[in-house]
Amino acid sequence: MSMGHYTHSRLKRWTIKTKVIAITCRRGQLIGEGELPIFELNARMKDGYPSIFSKREAKMEAIESQIDVNDPKFKENAAHHRRLAEELREHVRSARQGGGEKYQKRQREQGKLFVRDRIDKLLDRNSPFLELSPLAAYEVYHNDAPCAGIVTGIGRVSGRECLIVANDATVKGGTYYPLTVKKHLRAQQVAEENNLPCLYLVDSGGAFLPMQDEVFPDADDFGRIFYHQARMSAQGIPQIAAVMGSCTAGGAYVPAMSDETVIVKGTGTIFLGGPPLVKAATGEEVSAEELGGAEVHTRRSGVADHYAEDDEHALEIVRGIVATLNTRKQMELELAPPEEPLYNPQELYGVIPASFREAYDVREVIARLVDGSQFREFKALYGTTLVCGFARIAGMPIGIVANNGVLFSESALKGAHFVELCTARGIPLLFLQNITGFMVGRAYEAGGIAKDGAKMVHAVANANVPKFTVIIGGSFGAGNYGMCGRAYGPRFLWMWPNARISVMGGEQAANVLLTVKQEQLARSHHPLLDEQQQLEFKQPILEKYEREGSPYYSTARLWDDGILDPGETRRVIGLALSASLNAPIKPTRFGVFRM
Repeated sequence: MSMGHYTHSRLKRWTIKTKVIAITCRRGQLIGEGELPIFELNARMKDGYPSIFSKREAKMEAIESQIDVNDPKFKENAAHHRRLAEELREHVRSARQGGGEKYQKRQREQGKLFVRDRIDKLLDRNSPFLELSPLAAYEVYHNDAPCAGIVTGIGRVSGRECLIVANDATVKGGTYYPLTVKKHLRAQQVAEENNLPCLYLVDSGGAFLPMQDEVFPDADDFGRIFYHQARMSAQGIPQIAAVMGSCTAGGAYVPAMSDETVIVKGTGTIFLGGPPLVKAATGEEVSAEELGGAEVHTRRSGVADHYAEDDEHALEIVRGIVATLNTRKQMELELAPPEEPLYNPQELYGVIPASFREAYDVREVIARLVDGSQFREFKALYGTTLVCGFARIAGMPIGIVANNGVLFSESALKGAHFVELCTARGIPLLFLQNITGFMVGRAYEAGGIAKDGAKMVHAVANANVPKFTVIIGGSFGAGNYGMCGRAYGPRFLWMWPNARISVMGGEQAANVLLTVKQEQLARSHHPLLDEQQQLEFKQPILEKYEREGSPYYSTARLWDDGILDPGETRRVIGLALSASLNAPIKPTRFGVFRM
């Protein structure tokens, strides 16, 4: 049922419904359920429109793009980045097949749904699923573990944003490789930071035994999963499990430690020791169903709470449980009607140069990400190699920190100041990384670049507002730290297909190591390397840095939350920003800033 209407120069109409904002945009495109974040606003009507929107909000100035989309250079860049995006889509399509059609067919013959079909049926109809790290374990383990054997992400269930962790039994029976554990733990971290209920779709044989030494014993290994479940439940973050296949050994604690558990008749089993182990230990012969099936655990043991006839029935029960959670998103931000950017986000392919060595104005990227391309820049004339300012994405306010060159002292001081402003106002932060690092040299060291850079690192590390990072180019050295790299607690971090990440560029690393080598030879009175020998010395270093700096190498090891198609960046940030608002924004305290 419609609650209100509002007319705007760039929006023909918007309507708030009980669960979704539906918008007809200026280009006549309907953006409805599944294409924008869901805001549970409970807005009161006043003067014909919801009181959460300011009637006379001052408009920010829109960025005026200087890009000519008909320029041959733009078209050349666009062709290059579209090729990279298509390669990404192909890799993701392949990974989403799991163990392949053979094993999917075997699941169907067992009366089980494929993991992605389970998720589709669990989610609200036509709503989006923000998948995390779909290329985890890419080209690792001989490529035997697509998606690391587990699908994780954020989706809407019964109107509530939830974190979903679903085992893919077509990949080695859903067993846990080291990167499977890491991906599961990362999903739980996302749930805890953003106050999202956890829904576990369990179908796993437990630890991958050939790699037990990398899965079982350490602090962030398999046991940490259950630790996080216990801690989140204690914080009031719901833990709900549906046992839809095997749940063996330590994995049995996933349903046993959940707030509510569903188990499927005939396929769902829970036991600490399976039939082979029972026979070896006691001589007793027992089937999996007799040992730990749905009848045992819903009628006798009490380990499970709900008996499901099949997968679809189990998922309906889970939806019903979520509907009774009695939780509501507490909005702490002042929202506005969402607007499309003035410039098509698909133009981002042509905005970014094909070569790292070419400079460009990062405002052209911002103009294609933010609502109405409107951006109120902060300290526009100072520290110009860092662009900072306020904008909105999907109607939600956000502060943007974007690289526009190497970081100087002025840039770092400006960045620290802006981050402090956003924390004081409770405004989330988006970092757009394309950074070679901080400026080096005698004059800059004497000028205090180290302490000025440290101020920015201090500010970013302590900022408790939701932080989001997209690496849109290079991410090298200490610049990664100042721009909210993985170690600095962004709620989410993504990379573009053209991005690179390493302690320094390959050429710089090769030259540093070559210098060290030549000095060693000189000290030992050996002949120095000639020009050809220098090239031969540097080549394997360059190849190593190129391989290990790739976004695919990064995402395979979960150094990020996925590689983004540039044209999808705005949509993904909107979904993640919406999810982050389920958690209250904590106050920020800063430590000592060296002056």
